[in-house]
Amino acid sequence: TQRIREKKLHPEFHLFEWQPALKIVSPSCDVGIINGLSGWASSVDDSPADTITRRFRYDVALVSALKDLEEDIMEGLRESGMEDSACTSGFSVMIKESCDGMGDVSEKHGGGPAVPEKAVRFSFTVMSVSVLADGEEEEVNIFTEPKPNSELSCKPLFLTFVDESDHERITAILSPIVAERIAMKESRLILSVGGLPRSFRFHFMGAGYDEKMVREMEGLEASRSTYICSLCDSSRAEASQNMLLHCLTRSHDESLERYEIWRATPFSSSADELRDRVKGVSDKPFMETHPTVDALHCDIDNATEFYKIFQDEIGEVFQNATPSREERRSWRAALDKQVRKKMKLNPVMRMNGNYARRLMTMESVEVVCELVPSEERREALRELMRLYLQMKPVWRATCPAKDCPDQLCRYSFNSQRFADLLSSTFKYRYKGKIPNYLHKTLAHVPEIIERDGSIGAWASEGNESANKLFRRFSQV
Repeated sequence: TQRIREKKLHPEFHLFEWQPALKIVSPSCDVGIINGLSGWASSVDDSPADTITRRFRYDVALVSALKDLEEDIMEGLRESGMEDSACTSGFSVMIKESCDGMGDVSEKHGGGPAVPEKAVRFSFTVMSVSVLADGEEEEVNIFTEPKPNSELSCKPLFLTFVDESDHERITAILSPIVAERIAMKESRLILSVGGLPRSFRFHFMGAGYDEKMVREMEGLEASRSTYICSLCDSSRAEASQNMLLHCLTRSHDESLERYEIWRATPFSSSADELRDRVKGVSDKPFMETHPTVDALHCDIDNATEFYKIFQDEIGEVFQNATPSREERRSWRAALDKQVRKKMKLNPVMRMNGNYARRLMTMESVEVVCELVPSEERREALRELMRLYLQMKPVWRATCPAKDCPDQLCRYSFNSQRFADLLSSTFKYRYKGKIPNYLHKTLAHVPEIIERDGSIGAWASEGNESANKLFRRFSQV
């Protein structure tokens, strides 16, 4: 069953044309899996990108994805009351791009070739198709992906054996895809859909990235940087003092400008002054990302923070600000033993989505509270989790205005109460510091929802769950 599903995700060959023609790719339509470095023009200063890389040509993969949706597009036209023959131009396609490192993918039993242990996978999802009919002023949405986070709607584009932290190689491998994407944004696709040639324009949103990948692509310092956020210019100290009042300020173009300031290194500025001017930009941004919060990693990182709070409350750190390493280990052991015994939740070396979902419940808080000595602290933990569970559906829902309107209306109020609890009852953890995703959860979610309508629909979950496609790529 898995192999049948994987086969369906591979592009088939269809006739199409670009107007104007794409300068960087051949007009050939029958192109299968190619070398991932095809289209990369190296310069004298570049180090050789010596790695195993396989990908599809971006335009061929997009054409195949549209042809898979042919019936849905025609049905959407009929339901909208549009004449089939009258709608041959004005189609707009919204694409969600996702990219993530796959961790350890080395051969475990010695049967395959020797390959690097790390891999990176890039994919895309057709989120919506709309059309602007002749004589009309507003676009009509004729298709919306009902399951944007399913691995079946997440189409693979390339897979490479490389560490996602290797900035030079990632830049070299992604540069042909970036060039193809720029060329497609400036052209339009002519493709036969429903028996008639129709014109499509593509809009790309790089939203399915975790914090590490966003910082890599936008040239920002690593996540432990003083500049905590990939969405605004706040420092960690500023974000901990003012947990709510921040705006989306970062952009790809601005990061490019800041990189030029950083690269030029004016002699009139000291290192600290220069760093303050560029707000954490230290490398050249090479791929534009959409400023948003990834819902999956938001869950995981916030659960990691709660896991640490649970340990601190078991050890009553609010009374002892400098516990020893042995004391911390004993609190963690007690917490792991308790949740294993009462919730059948086995300890993990690194927080994952399934563990985070089980941990972030009122049931788990009640289990943890059995180890917390003070009733006042137990009640504070319960209130913190109640508020979190009220906020979570807002960034998790595909369409929060329809799925959880009440929680959406109360989000600002709940986030204010949540921030007040952190800065008072749990202030021992937030003196001059705050985790990256917790800052985004409190400060940026309402603004992103107002701008995009959803956070959950643009998550990286489909790309994460589709890593099983690695096996088929590795056999090529």
